[in-house]
This record gives sequence, C-alpha cells and structure tokens, in this order.
Amino acid sequence: MTTLPESPIELTIERLGQLGEGVAQWEGRTVFVPGAFPGDTVRVRLEVQGKVVRGLLGQVLTDGAERVPSRCVYSDACGGCDWLELSVPAQRSAKQEIVLSTLEHLGRLKRTDFTVRPLMVAPRDWGYRRRAVLHGAGKGALGYFGRRTHERIPVDVCPALTPVLTALPGKLAPLLKPLAKDTEEVLLLAEGDKAAFAVNMSGQVTARHQEAAEAAVRALRLEGAVLVPKEGSARLIGRPVLRSLSPLRPEVPVYLRPDAFAQAHAEANVGLVTAALYELGAKETDSVLELYSGNGNFTFPLAGTAGSVLGVESSPVGVDLAQRSAREGSVANVRFVQGDARKVCDGLVAEGRSFDLCLADPPRAGAPGLAKWMRALNVRRVVYVACDPASLARDAAGLVEAGYKPVALQVVDMFPQTHHVEAVMSFERGA
Repeated sequence: MTTLPESPIELTIERLGQLGEGVAQWEGRTVFVPGAFPGDTVRVRLEVQGKVVRGLLGQVLTDGAERVPSRCVYSDACGGCDWLELSVPAQRSAKQEIVLSTLEHLGRLKRTDFTVRPLMVAPRDWGYRRRAVLHGAGKGALGYFGRRTHERIPVDVCPALTPVLTALPGKLAPLLKPLAKDTEEVLLLAEGDKAAFAVNMSGQVTARHQEAAEAAVRALRLEGAVLVPKEGSARLIGRPVLRSLSPLRPEVPVYLRPDAFAQAHAEANVGLVTAALYELGAKETDSVLELYSGNGNFTFPLAGTAGSVLGVESSPVGVDLAQRSAREGSVANVRFVQGDARKVCDGLVAEGRSFDLCLADPPRAGAPGLAKWMRALNVRRVVYVACDPASLARDAAGLVEAGYKPVALQVVDMFPQTHHVEAVMSFERGA
C-alpha cells in the first residue's frame, strides 16, 4: 500500500460519489473529498478511513463551474445539507447518475435493460423540510451532527425547514433545558402552519419533564408534544397528531405524529406516490401486499384502484394512525398487520397466501429477503421505493436472480441541497 503523504496535497475533483462526496485520483487510488464538487481544485490532507482514502478539505483553491455561494450560515460545519454549494441543476443530474451507476456497479443491472424516466423534480428546493431530528449541542442548545462526524453543531434557525419550523430549534432549546440531560433526540414535525415536537428520552418520563414540555407547547403555541420513554408508553401532551390529506385521495385524512415516520417533503411526496402507483398499475381485481406501510402514505391511494391492500408495518404508532385514517375515510378494502415484515411474510407464505402485486417502501437498510417472499407469494409485479441507492441495488439484484425483470426506474428529488434521493423501481416476474 502506498504511504500517504504527511503534508496536504492538491487534487482536482472529477465527479461525485454515491455519498455525495467529491471523487479524485491520487497515484492510482480513489480519494473521496466531502464538501468538494466536480471541477474544484482543492488542498486536502489524506487519511485512511476504513477501506477508503478520504481527503480532509483544507481549502478550495479554484471553484468548479457548478459551485455556488451557500445560503446557510451553518453550512461550513453542519452535516444536514451537504450540497448547499452545488448548483441545483448539477444536483439533479448527479442524483440521476448516482442511482444509475450504483445499480450498475453494485447490482450489476445495466441501465439499458430498463426504462429510465426523467428525474422528477421537487416543487421547492429551499424551506421544504417538514420534519427534522435535533440533538443536544451543549449549554442547552439544539443542533445537527457535523459533516461526517457526531460532533453537535448548535443551530438557532434552519432555512431548510418549512417556515413554521425555521426558528423553532432556537426557540425550543431553552424551554427544554429541564429535559436536556435525559434527552436523546428532539423531533420536529409540521403540517401546513401547525407544528408539534417529540422528545426521545434516555429513561422514564417524569412529572418535571412533562411540565417543561407543556410549558413549551403553550409558550410557542404548538399543537402538542410527545415524550417517548426508553421503555413503556409515550406521553402525549396537547394534540400532537397533525391532520393531512392522502395524496391523490383528498377525501381520506392522513395523520402524522412527530415520533412516527413521515416523508420530509410534502409536495414532492405527492409525486413519489404518483410515480409508485403508476409503476404498480393496480386494477380493481388485484390484491396488493404493501410492506413497510407506515401511516398509510401509499396505502389509501393504492386502495382507490386495487381490489384489496394488506399493509404490513412494524411501528404500532404508524398502524394506529393508518387505522384511524381508514375508519374516518370509510376505506373498507384495506387491512393492516403490525409486525416485522420478515416474520409476517414468512407467516403469509406458511398460510399459502398469494398476492398479485407488491409495493415495498423499506427503511435505509432495505428489504433483505424480499425476492424470496415475492416468489413464494406468487407476486407478478413489484414496485420498490428506495431512499438508499445501495440497498436498492442489492435488493434489485436479488429480484433479478429470482426471475424478476427490471421494468422502469423513476428517480425523485425529494431532498434538495443534499445528496439524498428517492427512487421508484418496478420489476415484472418472468414467465
């Protein structure tokens, strides 16, 4: 192995890697440089991190053509938005290429083997995030993790958040000081002009914790809060469940809670749901298995065209919210099962069940074993919604190996100013 130089060196960035870092070459080795973009000439100090060489950015000597000024005062240190200094057109083209190249290199799927649809662009690329995860950042402050570190960066305002949340980190932090030493995370959530928060606790909820949270809700005129103990039931304060409308089915309410998952970009989520339904192509005679169904984000639009939908979700909160939506929206052709997707699918296979279609929206780790279940449940078409290109590539390769042919890929720019992206990919079972 070549010995790394002790002094900083100069590199020219060639492209962007899967994790959004700049990629350069040094003496035949690939170097990943966080915070650098194609065309930049940079001075870096090389360091081995695991199996890769990273360049710790010291100075940008020459700006690449797509580098732009940041609109956020925290961008030098904060790890929340890693592409603030990359132009929006460059972000969009890079995201499409990152997903395609990951499918090629990790999944061994050629981009010519399926239809690649044009990138679906988010309606807003600034001030769009309706949810956030904050951490204690010392002296009673709240903030985000730093770039590629677990260092806490205090933040008073966050312009990436929707207007009702933008100044909430700085306003909420002093009011939650009585909870600070027992807090693991503070979760913010907005729907329109309404906001709520949750606190994931390191232990049990005490009367002191509840009094502080109640005072914060009153002082900031929030809808409510949820205190989530390490073990046991959550404590609800006020009305932390926020009402929204189901994408494509506004007659069905959808409920959000700050301690449960929700897509970060509300407007782009409509496009994501539309893309998934289009790729699935459910008809009124089809039975649909929906894995990782959450609060019903995809479920109720699906139920509007399919014969029946069985939603599987591990979060009890998500299932409760979805069942409430089904009741209030009078949606009779859906059923929800609370449990781990792997165990539920194994049980469905053991019962001899079969489904025409499957929509899976797994967490970042993906859905290992998905291909096995699809074959055993006789599913003819699968739509996979992915927030991680590597997990998509791995699970797509498994589906192809099990006899499913890739049909189409739709990349959705759900997270402007970051390298994160959503992708919708469809697969059809071969004869």
